[in-house]
Amino acid sequence: MTERRILVLFGSQTGTAQDTAERIGREAKRRHLQCRVEALDSYDVANLINELLVVFVCATTGQGDPPDNMKMFWRFLFRKNLPPTSLCQMDYAVLGLGDSSYPKFNFIAKKLHKRVLQLGGNPLLPVALGDDQHDLGPDAVVDPWLLALWDKILALYPLPPGLEVISPDVCLPPRYTMHYLAEDSLHSDSSLLQPTPHRAPPSELHPFAARMVSNQRVTAESHFQDVRLIEFDVTGSGITFSAGDVVMIQPQNCPEDVQQFCQLLRLDPDKYFLLKPTEPGTALPAHLLQPCTIRHLVTHYLDISCVPRRSFFELLSHFSTNELEREKLQEFSSAQGQEELYNYCNRPRRTTLEALWDFPHTTSAIPPEYLLDLIPRIRPRAFSIASSMLAHPGRIQILVAVVQYKTRLSKPRRGLCSTWLASLNPEQGDVRVPLWVKKGGMKFPAEPGTPVIMIGPGTGVAPFRAAVQERVAQGQKGNCLFFGCRQKSKDFYCQAEWEELVTKGFLMLFTAFSRDQEEKVYVQHCIRENGRLLWELLNGQRAHIYLAGNAKQMPAAVAEALQSVLQTEGGLSPSEAEEYLSALERSQRFQSETWS
Repeated sequence: MTERRILVLFGSQTGTAQDTAERIGREAKRRHLQCRVEALDSYDVANLINELLVVFVCATTGQGDPPDNMKMFWRFLFRKNLPPTSLCQMDYAVLGLGDSSYPKFNFIAKKLHKRVLQLGGNPLLPVALGDDQHDLGPDAVVDPWLLALWDKILALYPLPPGLEVISPDVCLPPRYTMHYLAEDSLHSDSSLLQPTPHRAPPSELHPFAARMVSNQRVTAESHFQDVRLIEFDVTGSGITFSAGDVVMIQPQNCPEDVQQFCQLLRLDPDKYFLLKPTEPGTALPAHLLQPCTIRHLVTHYLDISCVPRRSFFELLSHFSTNELEREKLQEFSSAQGQEELYNYCNRPRRTTLEALWDFPHTTSAIPPEYLLDLIPRIRPRAFSIASSMLAHPGRIQILVAVVQYKTRLSKPRRGLCSTWLASLNPEQGDVRVPLWVKKGGMKFPAEPGTPVIMIGPGTGVAPFRAAVQERVAQGQKGNCLFFGCRQKSKDFYCQAEWEELVTKGFLMLFTAFSRDQEEKVYVQHCIRENGRLLWELLNGQRAHIYLAGNAKQMPAAVAEALQSVLQTEGGLSPSEAEEYLSALERSQRFQSETWS
């Protein structure tokens, strides 16, 4: 009889695709299938030709890009020399997670489905397109699609005689068991607690503990938005970067939240433990030092400030000893209860810690070994590097908007990483932040003399500060920056720096201060006003255009303004202007990096 084995591969940026992939893994176990769940880039893609049953779960990021943890797989899959029969033994299904308010909705899932088909794969179902914009979220598509998928899979791989599907009422075993260590066993080998020095360049598994040099507020005290220019010393780390690259920062939970969490779950924060996989073949969490204390686990690993997902309530319901609480948890984990869950969790941005407060009986009954199944890992945050090594050797600077906003909950919502960074004061001692650098999406022209047009409202200006510093250090002129903010006197970041570069002839600067006059003025208005200059730079001097900032309305408004310039100054028709812009994108002369 054929081996009943399924592989679930995910590409996830924010954790939703990973959460869905893990859900498919649990449902596979309930059907007695051997199952592996892996990130696409952790999987050895050369083995794909031997896989018989694969489910791909992938998100689409930015402007139709693959998530970071599937980029290598993506490049491999689209190699021209792969034979069209490479995957002819594979039955597969693709589940996409996207947001229909973006132009390239679920682009990666659609393209992946088509490519596996080209390589001979046999699709079990049409590609599923989960949509964040749906009232019930992506699950409105995912739930019925998964029911259909299991029907197909069980027809191909029937349950072995005498076995039935494990009921959802039965709690599956945890991924790991937790073994507490006696105090005296620790002193015998304390070297286990010391991270080994690592020679390779810093990475997610081996971040560099960079010293924070300065943490300066660059908006007026009276301005509602607190924005920081933060500098780190990376001397001796082996880190190198160029304009357009990104620094990844691993944040941590604040001590008050950690203390509350331990009290709620009745955990001793100073207890040491070791994790052991429940099933052979399950890898231990790569980002967790062993042995480790409960305090370390909660501070550095468990994301107790994230908005909990449906899977959290589903697992929690199994531990509930209180009937009222159990009923509510079961409602939140049912398909019918998704609107209710959205109103409880997503709309007010309620955190995992706050949800645990609301279910005190259940929370105090959570077995500690289930913590890693219940709560996801804290994800690193990406920041565009806002400085150049040529101007600031051995340093990295970033521009951080401190995230804080109100919902109907009494306590303001705060961004985990930005709040933590803003709270650190390098003047009060040695402050260290774990970080590493990644190649960014934007590449600036190598040929000297190529002008650059940079459009960066708000903190979108960060990568352009790096680019301008780099180009000025190389003596390159032809730097044209469009910057937008609310008020010249309140949030014009790095104003003196820009103005000095204008005086020295290194920079052409165009600013839009939206609230400084009756009519709101944005960067797209400045683009239209300076159409002649832009056309001359683009057409006459083959300039490159770069766009960075908030992904909602701004990119579309800027594209529209650029097309309008191409029509008025270049005499192009609307369709020619659109094609001209697309051609610039294809040749990498128009690049954008946007975030939501």
